[in-house]
Amino acid sequence: MKIAAVTTSLVPSNTANSIQAMKVCHTLKEMGSDLRLWLPAYRRGHWEELADIYGLRTPFPVDWLPFLRGLRQYDFCWRSVNLAKDWGAEVLYTWSLQAAVFALARGVPAVMEFHDFPMGRFGPRLFQRYIAHATPKLTLCTTRALAQGLEEKFGFRFNPDHLQIAPNGVEMERYQNLPEPDEARRALGLQECLTVGYSGHFYNGRGMHILVELARALPRVNFLWMGGRPEDIAPWQETLKESDIGNVTITGFIPNSRLPMYQAAADILLMPYSRSISGSSGGDIARVINPMKTFDYLASGRAIAASDIPVFHEVLNAQNVLFCEPENPADWIEKVGKLAADAALRLRLGRQAKADAAQYDWKRRAQTTLDKLQKILQ
Repeated sequence: MKIAAVTTSLVPSNTANSIQAMKVCHTLKEMGSDLRLWLPAYRRGHWEELADIYGLRTPFPVDWLPFLRGLRQYDFCWRSVNLAKDWGAEVLYTWSLQAAVFALARGVPAVMEFHDFPMGRFGPRLFQRYIAHATPKLTLCTTRALAQGLEEKFGFRFNPDHLQIAPNGVEMERYQNLPEPDEARRALGLQECLTVGYSGHFYNGRGMHILVELARALPRVNFLWMGGRPEDIAPWQETLKESDIGNVTITGFIPNSRLPMYQAAADILLMPYSRSISGSSGGDIARVINPMKTFDYLASGRAIAASDIPVFHEVLNAQNVLFCEPENPADWIEKVGKLAADAALRLRLGRQAKADAAQYDWKRRAQTTLDKLQKILQ
């Protein structure tokens, strides 16, 4: 199938939305689709850089297009859709609502991925036009909570045949044959002791205060913070220094190609999200969030402690994770301390996590999308 992909994400970068989009495109290409990606030219990158940042193996063509910042990428989306149509795209795959609406208006079937509610002054209006359009389309929502929320907010019902509940995924092959935690730590030159890891950004709502309190309460454990932009890391480094906390290692951004080994270096992995969560594009996404780290953590086969947030129960359960009360340091300290002291519990949770991860392989997700598309386009 000839698929034109259009995203307004900043590529190359370490934003979650850019990583997710590149993973989807790479998977479709690896599964045999003739895929071409159009991007706004914030900055350009060569394939070797993209492969390292995003953990990609199979090249696909990428076109960066200039745009006028004052037009909020509407010009970029319009031009991308026209170029995709000229290229002969059978379908346009996008994360941009304006690109989806433009494609449908040009008679190009669309796949539209939603990770959050339509935002901005024109978002709701564009969504109504998208839903009403007769051109064939497939809608992907990363959580069932999001699909139900869209139906409630806009007073309609998705056609089940044209909707895919599509949680984010993981490349299982990259998490096969990982070393044991102590071996991974030696390979990376990390301190040799029981290690509790966190990977991701340091945005508001990610539980950074919980991480600090855990490090303070468990001084014999090493905490490995993987990720963060320099401007986000600096305040937390100062907090750790002022609090005389010396058992935290902060790596900064880890390219996706090397992330599995760093996650393997942890005995326990944390998702200490708050009840209110800031996304990389702004807004509170706690009701519908579907973090990519969830699937990496599961695939790593390590014990996981996660905030007990309703939407997390779409993927996680008491057999593959130890739930903790959000924003409650005492509960986190008790639960993580329990995991640190109980190797058998860590092993049991980790084994179940890895077994459950297989159903979230990116290729399984993409195959469902392609199967649904074939039926819609018949």
